[in-house]
Amino acid sequence: MSGILMPKPDAATLARRAEIVADMRIIVPGEGVVETISEMRAFESDGLTAYRQLPLVVVLPETVAQVSRLLKYCNERNIRVVPRGSGTSLSGGALPLEDAVLLVMSRFNRILEIDYPNRTVTAQPGVTNLGITTAVELEGFYYAPDPSSQIACSIGGNVAENSGGVHCLKYGLTANNVLGIEMVLMNGEVVRLGGKHLDAEGYDLLGVMTGSEGLLGVVTEVTVRILKKPETARALLIGFPSSEEGGQCVADIIGAGIIPGGMEMMDGPAIRAAEDFVHAGYPLESEALLIVELDGPAVEVDHLIGLVEAIANRNGATTCRISQSEQERLTFWAGRKAAFPAVGRISPDYYCMDGTIPRKELPRVLAGMRELSEQYGLGVANVFHAGDGNLHPLILYDANKPGELEKAEAFGADILRLCVKVGGVLTGEHGVGVEKRDLMPEMFNDIDLDQQMRVKCAFDPNHLLNPGKVFPQLRRCAELGRMHVHRGQVAFPDIPRF
Repeated sequence: MSGILMPKPDAATLARRAEIVADMRIIVPGEGVVETISEMRAFESDGLTAYRQLPLVVVLPETVAQVSRLLKYCNERNIRVVPRGSGTSLSGGALPLEDAVLLVMSRFNRILEIDYPNRTVTAQPGVTNLGITTAVELEGFYYAPDPSSQIACSIGGNVAENSGGVHCLKYGLTANNVLGIEMVLMNGEVVRLGGKHLDAEGYDLLGVMTGSEGLLGVVTEVTVRILKKPETARALLIGFPSSEEGGQCVADIIGAGIIPGGMEMMDGPAIRAAEDFVHAGYPLESEALLIVELDGPAVEVDHLIGLVEAIANRNGATTCRISQSEQERLTFWAGRKAAFPAVGRISPDYYCMDGTIPRKELPRVLAGMRELSEQYGLGVANVFHAGDGNLHPLILYDANKPGELEKAEAFGADILRLCVKVGGVLTGEHGVGVEKRDLMPEMFNDIDLDQQMRVKCAFDPNHLLNPGKVFPQLRRCAELGRMHVHRGQVAFPDIPRF
């Protein structure tokens, strides 16, 4: 693994590996335990393959009872646990630890209930994102959040990372579409949060769990909202001579009060890579490509298309194609959905970043990325959810060239610092994981981070669930309660202490 700092492996746990593996086989009988080095290689990283580490053992439970017993066992013996879904995460959130049980939820792959009157689907966490839509599309329904990896990513992983996708501008992220979950705490307790109802009183613990990156509990069941498929959906494919003009068009569309079903942008390198891969008819001479999808009643869609076309022309658009059929609309999106693998064909390696900025800052940040690209001597292809300012710069490098990975990491860190500087945030949907962990102080001060850590401690006081992720300092919950003594004097000595 690279030089990224992770928790020091516990020697006592490593020494008991054979005993732990044997006990795991009792808890999860059959073929649910993977322990050989060659077989565990498949689990050594998530989608951020620059960081790799073999786990202590891989366990694939099939029932909630097994998850509960496993977590209780590990909690009682001070054994770390790293939860994992489909492994498509791009921030190292599912990176294994040498002394940790890797708890893989991929066998939880059944849809438990489809409830059309309440417009909900209840599924196990290993069901793919696209699998939910596939299960309900014959009745005219679909699940709105649609990450590019939706064919493979799991709904449990979507909850862990608060994933978005092309349609999150209008229909929201995972947090806006999850109604309830069942989860298992580190002590083995099974709890339910939310349900089919829209809201519940008290603390928003469901909101806390959504995007918690496996630090608070293990999700074993998810209830999501499904939507009726729009009557009409049409897309515009708009080319611009520069990313700045494309970015300004995005801001103007939203400023005009138009909320597209999806609004995605690609820069020149991404356009050419995607067109060479998919042959979607993208304008190769353009340096920015905007895909704007409008959905709803046909009359409304036709009216909005005219408005968007006029805004695009005012911003210097050089080409504008409007889909005339469902197949053409899907073709427009095919290149965008395949952009990541397409870029993989033009560079030995790429480092996919994720940061979110205010829409009006798009031109400034895109220009800043070009300057950083020249500074670092590395190419960058931009593919992003333009409507909500969620950037996905793909930094191009060659891992076989000494120092290029480190240069790519530094380049990415500077992009994220720029995002925070203009009023944005470190991540939109990929999570913090290990990738952005040490950049958290760019956005949060020590008081902020301590408060976040206290939430972690309330769920997992021994810091056994996914340690080393999200929080920039490797510390334990007990350290938050320590009292600072200076020259024999505590602060505020007149306050009674118990």
